[in-house]
Amino acid sequence: MAMDRRPENMERITTPALAQAFIDEQIADLRAQIGDKKVLLALSGGVDSSVVAALLIKAVGQQLVCVHVNHGLLRKGEPEQVIEVFRNQMNANLVYVDATDRFLDKLAGVSEPEKKRKIIGGEFIEVFAEEARKLDGIDFLAQGTIWPDILESEKGIKAHHNAGGLPEDMHFELVEPVKILFKDEVRVVGKQLGLPDGMVYRQPFPGPGLGVRCTGAITRDRLEAVRESDAIVREEFAKNGLEGKVWQYFTAVPDLKSVGIKNGQRVDEWCAIIRAVNTTDAMTATIEPIPYDLLTHIVHRITTEVKGINRVLYDLTPKPTGTIEWE
Repeated sequence: MAMDRRPENMERITTPALAQAFIDEQIADLRAQIGDKKVLLALSGGVDSSVVAALLIKAVGQQLVCVHVNHGLLRKGEPEQVIEVFRNQMNANLVYVDATDRFLDKLAGVSEPEKKRKIIGGEFIEVFAEEARKLDGIDFLAQGTIWPDILESEKGIKAHHNAGGLPEDMHFELVEPVKILFKDEVRVVGKQLGLPDGMVYRQPFPGPGLGVRCTGAITRDRLEAVRESDAIVREEFAKNGLEGKVWQYFTAVPDLKSVGIKNGQRVDEWCAIIRAVNTTDAMTATIEPIPYDLLTHIVHRITTEVKGINRVLYDLTPKPTGTIEWE
């Protein structure tokens, strides 16, 4: 029987042997829970949902239907990467849904962070429900909920689209095979399952995606500024050997403008904030010191290549007092 709570005496999964024991136990639990029914999985391409997908493929094979929703809040190149890895390489039963306009229209003018999260989470559930109605015999909804999601939701720190109940009119039973694991344990399990390193060690990405990094009310132009500046930071970290060294790094673009000069002209544009942190379990985090020359290079690239950005700031706040994300 699957556990709902992480046992206080549970040994941290740090070795292939411990990971394999967890995998074997979960496969047995999944088969017992699902039987011959079908499962719908919210596949984002992040490590949590990817590990859930791999576990379900091992447990129930073609009974799994993976749905990748492009809500318009993904990082640059991510929808294409998900299709390549899962459909082309892993031969998964993958449904791709481009719901960009649907999400962004619903988010227009909404500035309160929790309201944004709830709209994104609720819309996700609705999209999955619509996809489920097109399929026969879907009884289960799989989710990549992990232990910090549950802890932070219980403490009221933030709402999670993947740590709450389904609407009453939906008749799915939840399948959450990694919900008692910390993020570092999910990676060890993913490695043992044979997932590619690029997926296992990919930095975590919040369920609401860039929606919590385009702070305040989301606009399409500022969302693009987040996407493009984030891509530059990721590219430069990869080039300079920081990709595997730093746990999470990204940019946020608040709705804050300041005066600047571009091409000899006075401009009024946004600032991009760089965040780079290290952590093992996402409950606390320390700041990664980025070499000054690299920071200067990143600043030059962002301010010259990203439309609407004229300043770059570096967030030096650990967790606590600052959460990893800005919203």
